Amino acid sequence: MASCVSDTTRTLGCRDSAAATHLKLISLSVIFFTSIIGISSPVVLARYFQGKPVYDKAILIIKCFAAGVILSTSLVHVLPDAFNALSDCHVASRHPWKDFPFAGLVTLVGALLALFVDLTASSHVEHSHKPSGDYLPVVTEDEPVGKKVGNNLSNEELVKLKQKLVSQVLEIGIIFHSVIIGVTMGMSQNQCTIRPLVAALAFHQIFEGMGLGGCIAQAGFSMGTVAYMCFMFSVTTPMGIMLGMIVFSVTGYDDSNPNALIMEGLLGSLSSGILIYMALVDLIAVDFFHNKLMGSQTWLKKASFIALVLGSTSMSILALWA
Repeated sequence: MASCVSDTTRTLGCRDSAAATHLKLISLSVIFFTSIIGISSPVVLARYFQGKPVYDKAILIIKCFAAGVILSTSLVHVLPDAFNALSDCHVASRHPWKDFPFAGLVTLVGALLALFVDLTASSHVEHSHKPSGDYLPVVTEDEPVGKKVGNNLSNEELVKLKQKLVSQVLEIGIIFHSVIIGVTMGMSQNQCTIRPLVAALAFHQIFEGMGLGGCIAQAGFSMGTVAYMCFMFSVTTPMGIMLGMIVFSVTGYDDSNPNALIMEGLLGSLSSGILIYMALVDLIAVDFFHNKLMGSQTWLKKASFIALVLGSTSMSILALWA
């Protein structure tokens, strides 16, 4: 309780609503433009390499970097923030929050929810395109022709559908995370916290955008869908900041309010569970254990692993500031 009082005293010394509002208005444009740069970079690179011999290899390496970013985001950024929110002295002194590790439980729920969505969507795709029994693998002397699995869909097309599903679920998890960051910053009146957070979040959005953009680039969406997904990622955190400012002006709640901390902790835990599942199961496991390119070329496997480590390291270093 003594530490809680000392933290409150330190926070009061940094409270300045006018300065905090000014910093938040600056952050809206900074975060928006850095988000666009981050998420569009892998998409532009993929378009550049498209049709070239190295296209598949370039996309694979970009996606492995993206997987490292997403995994680090979930384990180094989102999950610790959720635990901190629910273990804050204003929350942990209450029932039932002091009696049970809710952050871990909700993270588990998030992972199971992602698995359920994955299984349901995959099952729906498979049942919608059942093989009719009339199609067999066809191989010519020049090249193999994709095996039909029903309704004029080849195995490759089903893989594309799966990649699109992964990208969409991944964006949902990241949007949860981005909204939480934005609302928390928007509700804060602590200029000492906001000032370094603006620069840190700018880099955070660049790397997180690269992670999501790498998955979008491989999924083969139409240009309109790619633009929409990039736009939604870019505006989510600024919209969260504006929502947080509105919540503070209407309710007077700031980021240290117990109810705000509970909501931040629960949503953060749910987002973390989704991102952990997506990174490990749908990104890393698929590429390293079920990708023919990985198995055929040892140097590509090494390059992909290095890209994975670089993505994880880059995002982890940012935890020093945000």
